[in-house]
Amino acid sequence: MSEASGTRRARASFPLEVEVEHERRRALWWEVAIVLGLSLGQSAVYSIFTIVQRLAAPTPLKDQSTQLNPSQSSTQWVDLTYQLLDIFFSLMAVALVIYLLWLPRRSGFRRMGLDWTRPWRDLGGGALLLAVIGVPGLALYAVGRAAGITVDVQASPLDQYWWTVPVLLLSAVRAALQEEVIMIGYLFARLKQLGWNSWWVIVASALVRGSYHLYQGIGPFFGNAAMGIVFGWCYRRWGRVAPLVVAHSLLDIVSFVGYPLAVALWPGVFGPPPKS
Repeated sequence: MSEASGTRRARASFPLEVEVEHERRRALWWEVAIVLGLSLGQSAVYSIFTIVQRLAAPTPLKDQSTQLNPSQSSTQWVDLTYQLLDIFFSLMAVALVIYLLWLPRRSGFRRMGLDWTRPWRDLGGGALLLAVIGVPGLALYAVGRAAGITVDVQASPLDQYWWTVPVLLLSAVRAALQEEVIMIGYLFARLKQLGWNSWWVIVASALVRGSYHLYQGIGPFFGNAAMGIVFGWCYRRWGRVAPLVVAHSLLDIVSFVGYPLAVALWPGVFGPPPKS
């Protein structure tokens, strides 16, 4: 084969390579859109619509309330069934993104650092993040309530049924896996493949994280976006989503179980102020 014919073949194959790369990028964008549309992106859309409704309502934002993990039926076994089914099917989106990130010689778990290779380091990192995020988060909630930009977020009562606390613990782990695996492990992998800069990925993920908390008010949007930036930076440094799941699980356990328990044991300290 002459040098000229080889050059012509190389030029002919170049447009094909460009087209293949374009198709690959488009497929990745469609994948990201579908995953978010089936999971937390859907929650973000509903949450944005909810905050628009709240702001348009005649009742001030500070006088509105929302409940975490509300009961779904007055019949005990029906409520339990609904709660467990909700947890199970929510985790299907987590299973989906782990499957999508699976490579022939590297599992989706290993790729995002959600495994048991560094258990003590993951627990230590999670505890550190709990200390860094937890106290400022409570302070920001209090400031938001005082400023009238955060609704009254009510935790579920702990004494409703015998299974209430175990289900709340499962709900905390479910929320942690959903948010950290999808918003950090999956989204970071795919947006980096699409050529995004690390900090653009961190900011985009944090903004989506804040948006699906808008149903709680303006304050939680900024608080959760800030948490997303911290978590994204940690993932960029550590390359592991496991400590983020640990920290998020502990934060939600404190919110779902610890706070209502404190209200029940010390109502004078943690309970609402008496009405004048």
